[in-house]
Amino acid sequence: MTLLEVRDLVTDIGSARVVDGVSFRVAAGETYALLGESGCGKSMTALSLMRLLPDGGRVSSGAVELGGADVLGLPEREMRHVRGGQMAMIFQEPMLALNPVIRVGEQIGEALALHQNLAGQPARDAARALLDAVGVPDAARRLDTYPFELSGGLRQRVMIAMALAGQPRLLIADEPTTALDVTIQAQVLDVLRRLKDERQMGMLLITHDLGVVAENADRVGVMYAGELVEEGARDIFFAAPQHPYSRMLFEALPRPGDSGRLTTIPGQVPPLDGAMRGCRFAPRCPSAVARCRDEAPGWQTINGQQVRCHLAGTLPASNARAFAAHAHPTHAAQVLLQVDGLKVHFPIRRGFLQRTVGHVRAVDDVSLDIRAGRTLALVGESGCGKTTVGKALLRLIEPTAGSIVLGGETITAKNAPAMRRQAQMVFQDPFSSLNPRMRVADILLEGMDALGVGAASQRREAVMQLLNRVGLPDDAGGRYPHAFSGGQRQRIAIARALAVSPRLVICDEPTSALDVSVQAQILNLLKDLQDSLGLAYLFITHNLSVVDYLAHDVAVMYLGRIVEYGAAADVLRAPRHPYTLALVSAVPRIEAQSGPGIIRLAGDQPSPLNPPDGCHFNPRCPYASEICRQTYPDRTDLGNGHWVRCHWVAAQA
Repeated sequence: MTLLEVRDLVTDIGSARVVDGVSFRVAAGETYALLGESGCGKSMTALSLMRLLPDGGRVSSGAVELGGADVLGLPEREMRHVRGGQMAMIFQEPMLALNPVIRVGEQIGEALALHQNLAGQPARDAARALLDAVGVPDAARRLDTYPFELSGGLRQRVMIAMALAGQPRLLIADEPTTALDVTIQAQVLDVLRRLKDERQMGMLLITHDLGVVAENADRVGVMYAGELVEEGARDIFFAAPQHPYSRMLFEALPRPGDSGRLTTIPGQVPPLDGAMRGCRFAPRCPSAVARCRDEAPGWQTINGQQVRCHLAGTLPASNARAFAAHAHPTHAAQVLLQVDGLKVHFPIRRGFLQRTVGHVRAVDDVSLDIRAGRTLALVGESGCGKTTVGKALLRLIEPTAGSIVLGGETITAKNAPAMRRQAQMVFQDPFSSLNPRMRVADILLEGMDALGVGAASQRREAVMQLLNRVGLPDDAGGRYPHAFSGGQRQRIAIARALAVSPRLVICDEPTSALDVSVQAQILNLLKDLQDSLGLAYLFITHNLSVVDYLAHDVAVMYLGRIVEYGAAADVLRAPRHPYTLALVSAVPRIEAQSGPGIIRLAGDQPSPLNPPDGCHFNPRCPYASEICRQTYPDRTDLGNGHWVRCHWVAAQA
């Protein structure tokens, strides 16, 4: 039974046509996925359905029917009951969508009062039942907490609970797992699947993650520049995507064991405020012919799929990717960075005299080494201490204990500024880390001037060469950061790090919020720079697909300590620590997986303020025994440089 029907939906914001003639259906109990890059109109389609468009936005034409009722024709007074009561939305960033000064229970209670006429203790009981339903532990206590006191995964679950408070028939999930750890992502998606099946809701899932689509969608619609360009059943779509854009999205994905260059999509999604002629993807399509640039394609059916492309059915079965082996520099055996016993403890001070009453053990006895020309990936859930390690290595945060040796010289508080010429950092959010009031050329020159890199008269020329090396246009130096896309800003951040000719680059989640096509460009760039300059990378991430593609070695971190370490092939293909097993199992993949499936971890990561006795992972470990609760495990050597800290593995060895 069709629950939602959208016909020829057109939405304008000012002069921009952000949704142009979109049509699709969602049945009860079905998940329909809208897939595409940022700027393609996915979120604007969802906001059009909810009639929550920003100022200046309006639905110009088309029809939206929910259960046979005309949503676009309802007066606003009635629409308020449809939102939440008939269809509800989970927004992309829960911290922005939740009110930071209102307790969780009160926010859920507002939806219960509006849609179920509940108040007082009945509303509180219903709110607790909703939190229980979405898997929030200790739900009664969480009702009295504020959103900022919750982890990202718990905030997302609170958002789901609020969306379900009105018992909607249609749930719109807009990038519900973006930037979440793979374990939390798996938990959130599992909750959505279970609730959808129990309540027979329809779901509109908006995402750019092909793995999430493969594991959750029943049907898929691919969106580009405001239009749907391909639509079909999930299994048929993943077996043989027909549109060149869909194929290039697949080719841009890092694949297990693949070390060749990733396919990238040249250019960007066109601005939607200009006149569109011909196929909108033609300027970026390697197969485009003259007809594509002059005539807009209509829909046609190929193997049960609807596709909007003049060349559909005539293209080769798949686009080939070069699987050339990744060449390593000959000097890769030299140890560049050696870290021994690194600790970073943050004091907790209370009272009028600010006495120290405890410490947050963010990093607690970390040892590692990185060789020149190689990449060490530091992986783990948010809050495990990965970023703190990166900042402590550059002494942007002062370590509590331990030694850091870079290029044979120990880094101390006195020589840290001078040593930063050898080691630089690329931060997670380039927009926040780039000065918005400085032109790009001045941003790059700042570090060169401060550290005296090269002759002053030659620095401007060096900046131009550097911008060209990272693939930015010639006029980029004279523009401000806001004039660039997210992927281009990340290239600027990489260029800034390279401006002082470092030997080590610390990359902190540099691809976490990027589309798959832009991610491929950044990964190719990092590999090219490593090959040509012999750079070493410390790559901090929770995206194991990226780790599999880029890293030579992997260190798995949990609650301030490394629990497994070894070559990437050993750690990712044959993980031994129970925590690593859970991380690897939770990665969404487009290929069918064999084995036991996703390993569910109990509870959340404990606080580094008061870590558990014994092995820190024991409260969540399915194999924990009494010794795990009493003694922290020593290293168990598995050969070939692969080791773990786990009593269970030691007993099996």
